[in-house]
Amino acid sequence: MIKYHLAIFLSLLLFTNSVYGTPKQNNVPGGVIIVPLDKVTSAAPKVYYKNRRVMVLEKDEQWHAVVGIPLSAKAGKHTLQLGSAKAKKQKTFTVKNKEYKKQYITVKNKRHVNPNPADLKRIKGERSLIGKALTTFSNRDVQTAFVLPVDGPMSSPFGLRRFFNKQPRKPHSGLDLAAPQGTPIVAPSNATVVDTGDYFFNGNTVFLDHGQGLITMYCHMHTIDVKPGDSVKQGEQIGTVGKTGRVTGPHLHWGVSLNNARVNPNLFLKK
Repeated sequence: MIKYHLAIFLSLLLFTNSVYGTPKQNNVPGGVIIVPLDKVTSAAPKVYYKNRRVMVLEKDEQWHAVVGIPLSAKAGKHTLQLGSAKAKKQKTFTVKNKEYKKQYITVKNKRHVNPNPADLKRIKGERSLIGKALTTFSNRDVQTAFVLPVDGPMSSPFGLRRFFNKQPRKPHSGLDLAAPQGTPIVAPSNATVVDTGDYFFNGNTVFLDHGQGLITMYCHMHTIDVKPGDSVKQGEQIGTVGKTGRVTGPHLHWGVSLNNARVNPNLFLKK
């Protein structure tokens, strides 16, 4: 009887964090697509999208690929490689078109719009550090049901086509949460701290590894309360809201990356 109830409990845990709980599916640029694979008869298969390994989870004795779709993705058919990045065995899925709204922002510090040569050298060095953090892939257990990292209203949604001082820039690849400086920032789910740093655009930043290519990023922080290698639990404080880097006021820029594609954080939030 005890074994029976334990099995039921474990199955409920699996269902809570299964591919049909969170993340939610949205097959648009910046969204997440869930692709059914083979029945579970052995270890999880390796799946690749655009030469990047993707998350694979199990539900109802079947493997599912959980794929982040880049904001730059074109509408139409896309292909997964099964087994290796060059494998002939494939699965396809369809991406639908989505037009994100425009946002115009006035930045007083003109170097944050048009950096000088010294700034550009710094930015180039930081880009490789940020890229290394965002492409981390570990086999730790994945907890995909997130809580909000900051208690505050959304000030800028994901995907906005941004213009700084009327100059076009990359789309908004995260979610901005407005809160006073010093407001606690917590881990949205269990994770390991991949890296921390102070960057030209992002200011004080923390990267968390949630497993299988799911990385979250926290920018413009006032204080950082963790260090690389630390394990954090869902709801544990990692720092405080600030206004470092390219900002117009205190807030948290919260980014979610899946297989190195920036995706909408709302898709991972619990109801």
